[in-house]
Amino acid sequence: MLAQTPEPGSFPVLGSITPSDQTPRDPETEQKNKAMRGRMFVLNEMVQTERDYVKDLGVIVEGFMRRIGEKGVPEDMTGKDKIVFGNIHQIYDWHKEFFLCELEKCLQDHDRLAELFIKHERRLHMYVIYCQNKPRSEFVVAEYDGFFEEVQQEVNSRLSINDYLIKPIQRITKYQLLLKDFLKYSTKAGLDCKEIEKAVELMSLVPKQCNDMMNLGRLQGYEGKLTAQGKLLQQDTFFVTEQDSGVLSRSKERRVFLFEQIAIFSELLRKGSSTPGYQFKKSIKVSYLSMEEHVESDPCKFVLSCRGSSERLTLQAANIDIKKEWVQSIRELLDMQINFLTGKQSGGSLSRQLSNSSRSSSSHPSTPLKPNTTPNGSPAHNPNKHVEEELDEGECNGLSSVLVTQDYNAVKEDEICVVVGEKVQILASNQQNMCLVYRPANSQSPAAEGWVPGHVLSSTR
Repeated sequence: MLAQTPEPGSFPVLGSITPSDQTPRDPETEQKNKAMRGRMFVLNEMVQTERDYVKDLGVIVEGFMRRIGEKGVPEDMTGKDKIVFGNIHQIYDWHKEFFLCELEKCLQDHDRLAELFIKHERRLHMYVIYCQNKPRSEFVVAEYDGFFEEVQQEVNSRLSINDYLIKPIQRITKYQLLLKDFLKYSTKAGLDCKEIEKAVELMSLVPKQCNDMMNLGRLQGYEGKLTAQGKLLQQDTFFVTEQDSGVLSRSKERRVFLFEQIAIFSELLRKGSSTPGYQFKKSIKVSYLSMEEHVESDPCKFVLSCRGSSERLTLQAANIDIKKEWVQSIRELLDMQINFLTGKQSGGSLSRQLSNSSRSSSSHPSTPLKPNTTPNGSPAHNPNKHVEEELDEGECNGLSSVLVTQDYNAVKEDEICVVVGEKVQILASNQQNMCLVYRPANSQSPAAEGWVPGHVLSSTR
């Protein structure tokens, strides 16, 4: 006798339930599967938004830039069009020809994502260069707004040129947010997250550096080349009191920028504006810098001075944490100079010395490097003279010449290319194992100054 088919809406008899239906769901497995689906969603979003981003960059390069090249610019705007776009062509080419394809490969192998950002973190510093130029770009676009509105209509764009030029800044921030979501789901899935954590950390630093450089791009009146001053380590607003030959000035608000090579003091313009400006006031080279970490009257104060000058600058930070960060950064810079000088006495490879100097402990004494001359060029007492006398002729800033051990092609605006066998002079170093070098002119290459990785150099002795 055939079993009757249950009527619609009726419950099946117990015997009709399959074994798989009877198996209880494992909450842990369910949570892991849900987290893995979340990872996939984030990755899909990153790839799709990357495709959209490349299209937007294409509108700038293939649309606005090409049309302006065909149309020409007003006579008084000649040369300024390059300021408008900065290095956006470089950004477009790299994303279109390389990075988008590499991201798409991550859809098949999720573990490639973190490695991709870690491996190409230095390449993404082209965004830092773009952001440093952005304030100048905004100024030119505002000055010739009528011209750019014409071009917008001619390329049939619904968005203005400003809407497109802000997209690289939005994109470099978006990577950080998406990677944080990817890390969140990876953690919930119980996966090894060390590489992803490293990628998140790196991609949190790049937007910060971009923001720093946009601020720096608003600095007016400094006649030197900022890209030759090394990495921007700190920037903040202080109340600064100047004292010279016993004369004490009243406290003034100053924006201070600390580079690896120089400290710059500036006056805040357009206070309260969303796009403030800064007027250069004075600077102190780090090689002449001295610091007093404590001022009895206020735990938020510290003192900077320039050797060879009677001027003292007392900086009052907004809080104790800012003061501590600045004191630590300056102490490490001053320690690094001493470590380089003393390290040269024992010889060995430069990369090992760089590694040691980058691990400078905060317990080290912050004795600054004494130069051969005062800031105005007059002779000065030099307690490190016995070290410098041992160095070769042709040495620069108390550091000996070194040989290039492998070819290196510049990837940033402030770097230079070097080839095996060249002899260069070390001007400075930073904690990222990069060296500021001077390359004398030869038959193949002109004289140049810029940054190269420490591992491509070695001591000549």
